[in-house]
Amino acid sequence: MPDLHTYDYAVVRVVPRVERGEFVNAGVIVSCAALGLLQAGIELDEARLLALDPGADLAGIRAALATIPLICAGGDAAGALGRLSVRERFHWLVAPRSSSLQTSAVHTGRCTDIAALLDALMQKMVRATASSPSPRRGAPAAPPSTTG
Repeated sequence: MPDLHTYDYAVVRVVPRVERGEFVNAGVIVSCAALGLLQAGIELDEARLLALDPGADLAGIRAALATIPLICAGGDAAGALGRLSVRERFHWLVAPRSSSLQTSAVHTGRCTDIAALLDALMQKMVRATASSPSPRRGAPAAPPSTTG
């Protein structure tokens, strides 16, 4: 039986106007303490962000998002934060703040394929899906398709 790895993750959110509380999911930060793993995937859907705030500072937001993978990697490129342990860097990244970049609550899970985890979380939490939206609550469901 494959080994199960316990991991923590948080979703990175861009909140262009903090006072409105609206956000676009733009990435995921994953940590697995047992493996010393800390990584982030970042993909900003700029069209979705601009739909919330046409005046959003895209250059500033891109720059701020770009620091997250650097901090995850650690080392000199991350500055003083790069000298912290993996767990300390994770906790610093997911600490609550009132700014245009925020994270969700931290969630915990277990998986056997930690290498595929980041992509799976990015697909589920960040990337827009091509499927049709769910019907509104109380709206009639579309009839099932039939083939003949």
